Amino acid sequence: MAPLIAGQPFYRPGRWKDGRFQYPQPTTPLPITKSLPARPAAVMLHDVDGTVRTLCLDLDTSKARKTVVDDDARRLGKILRAAGLAYVEDESPSGGRHLYVPLQEPLTAAEARQLVEAFGRRAVSLDPSPHQNVVHGCIRVPGSAHKAGGHQRLITPLMDAYGILTRRNPTTALAALRTVLAPELHRLEQQRRAQERATAATAAVRAIAKGSATSSAPTAGSERPLRSVARTGLYDTSRYASDSEVRMAVLNHFAACRWTLDQVRAGMADQFAGLAALYGTKTDRLLPVEWAKAQAFTATTAPAKDPSQRAGKKTAHKYDTSPTPLTGGSPKSTTHQGSQLSELSIHQLVNDLENVLYALLDHRLMERGREGIHLRFLIRAVLAYMRTMETNILDVGCRTFALALGKSHATIARLLPVLEQASAGILTRIDRGRGRNADTYAVQLPQHFEQLARDLTWRKGKIHAIRPVFRVLGDVSALAYEAIERGRHSPTTADLTRTTGISRRALIDHLAGMEALQMIRRHHGRWELMTTTNLAQLADRLGATEDREAQLTRYRKERAAWHAWLDRHLVPQLNEHELHDAETDDHWLPPLENEDEYQRSLWNAARQAA
Repeated sequence: MAPLIAGQPFYRPGRWKDGRFQYPQPTTPLPITKSLPARPAAVMLHDVDGTVRTLCLDLDTSKARKTVVDDDARRLGKILRAAGLAYVEDESPSGGRHLYVPLQEPLTAAEARQLVEAFGRRAVSLDPSPHQNVVHGCIRVPGSAHKAGGHQRLITPLMDAYGILTRRNPTTALAALRTVLAPELHRLEQQRRAQERATAATAAVRAIAKGSATSSAPTAGSERPLRSVARTGLYDTSRYASDSEVRMAVLNHFAACRWTLDQVRAGMADQFAGLAALYGTKTDRLLPVEWAKAQAFTATTAPAKDPSQRAGKKTAHKYDTSPTPLTGGSPKSTTHQGSQLSELSIHQLVNDLENVLYALLDHRLMERGREGIHLRFLIRAVLAYMRTMETNILDVGCRTFALALGKSHATIARLLPVLEQASAGILTRIDRGRGRNADTYAVQLPQHFEQLARDLTWRKGKIHAIRPVFRVLGDVSALAYEAIERGRHSPTTADLTRTTGISRRALIDHLAGMEALQMIRRHHGRWELMTTTNLAQLADRLGATEDREAQLTRYRKERAAWHAWLDRHLVPQLNEHELHDAETDDHWLPPLENEDEYQRSLWNAARQAA
């Protein structure tokens, strides 16, 4: 099988070098023959022109536990079969797996690398390095000797494996694979562009400062250690003495993030297979007990202070050139409680305001160009907050809405006064923020909009700020998706252009992107939603969930630093009713679909954690 897998008719013998087992290039090329090499050997994946005829997925036990490797092999096999691709599988004596996907038409090295890295987003144990090095990328094939003894064992039946490697997979199956991996490919492309922009910016700065244009690519941030442990099952034995200790550390992390036991179980069945591997067969017996301990620990343990808050160090707000926006609840919010409406009245008010928004206000904001798009989503975030928290008094900071919209808090601070003027009396500031307290706004239905709201029929469906998936896809995609979702009939592209106020050219590009991600489809010239696509799972695959968590973590640190500064300088000037209440929630997150009760508890928990 080696000649059917190899990109070149040569192999490399392996040997120990600098403490690692490597496959260096021999002085004289060694041709592949029918004789089995006596020692471990690997074949080259790339041809001399850099093309690849066989995709090789290397699942390595050095990157994750064997149970995680086995789970990844099953997951990747399912993806390949769903795309109509046949593959050959083998297993090494160490527990690693190799999946070989033969192709009728060769791929360029860049295309093969992109696909393998996309697979790596779905399987934490996958080692993409064989396809990341055109000159030295190689892999051991079935039957090859292993450095620890034994041989690479073929799992696919021999005759089936030979038939798969000789017939090979058609180009149409490869196109189907790209469709299945569209979210991961999109994420990799976005990261590549961001890295290129960062590299170019760094090069420009260095060129100005030193007169040199030479620059290296910035180092990407690594995953949080406990999340990595939960994915791989591997941990630092110098820090954690046993599986039990590292399990509790991971559970404490999830409990501090306000996860539920059901969420932990669901994660263990999918992306956090490493945590399941740490439990082995004792999951059902130990998980409920240890989860209860983690909840009790995080409920009674105060969060650790940021290093910048320690004695002798000053807290400097260097992340913005303007003064830090004031955040937190309004000190006079209690005086406004009597003016708040009942829960039923709040929902009726939001329904009326939605009618005004879609019938009139949206069209007015369209005339403001790019700023108008931001304002349209900000008013949606206000209405979504009202419905979720059942209040018409907004006494939360700019970071709350920044988190809901996936934007900078400085942008929200600039847009709120503009929205107050553009809303024609819907949004009114009733109190200025100071100290820990944010500006307080009241939301109402002005008298000149009452007749309009009364004449229109309330529409089904929820109103959203920016759902996590659109943090990656952008505001234009969010507007187009909302127009399709809320339309009485499936709209055409021309209908969407009129509804959203976006140019046809820009709209076509974003519609094509969502169609590639199987969020929408075009049927008889009209756009429809793909109800089988889970937006929450898609957000995970696109990296939007991690982006939101990183933003929330950053805001928690900034808020803690600001509160620490106030404690050191302004505590004697504060009255009793102005002191920060640890029970008060400071953050609101946009609601998830079809989980109303769970939403409210999640938002309150997230705000309290912040």
